[in-house]
Amino acid sequence: MTQSHEHHPVTHADFEHGSECPCCSRSHRRTFIKTLSVASAGIILPSEWVKAATTRERLIKMHNPHTGENLRTIYWAPEFGYIQPAMNQINKFFRDFRENAIVPIDIDLLNILNYIQVNVGQRRTLELHSGYRSPATNRKLASRSNNVGKKSYHMRAQAADISVKGLSSRELKAIAKRINGGGIGQYRGSNFIHVDSGPVREWYY
Repeated sequence: MTQSHEHHPVTHADFEHGSECPCCSRSHRRTFIKTLSVASAGIILPSEWVKAATTRERLIKMHNPHTGENLRTIYWAPEFGYIQPAMNQINKFFRDFRENAIVPIDIDLLNILNYIQVNVGQRRTLELHSGYRSPATNRKLASRSNNVGKKSYHMRAQAADISVKGLSSRELKAIAKRINGGGIGQYRGSNFIHVDSGPVREWYY
């Protein structure tokens, strides 16, 4: 039996808390996801995720095949907001390991990854093939491949190339596409996809 879902746009108001909320009261409040829309089908609709993500802990579970490092951390909790020690851990994990350069990772990107994590399940791990890239690293990679943008969002710490074992890039792209929260790139002959928190767009190489 097919269930019908009421379609309505998700707005910034869905993430409004209040003056006492840890997210809002500390420094400047970040937009959770800049642009969201409700998809017609999926394991968890963005509208359902929004409700859960403002009341439950947000977890990210990743592995970096380049460094061999693993990451499993709760980076946001209702009672604390964004947890700085966890954010520091994430920033180091996403670092440009070639230059050992660490910068703060964009929060909107993390929340896109959390949406993907929720849909693939906590037992599965997101493989991080590329996180932050310094300009020097990006230039070097761009000289070797036409798939590397000269103005890549990786240099802004707003992009991640990821894969999940047991899922094809097509399946992973379908999950990421539901949130409509940024850019999505799929690469021919590869099992990973690119996601970023820039403008909503899509491409295929």
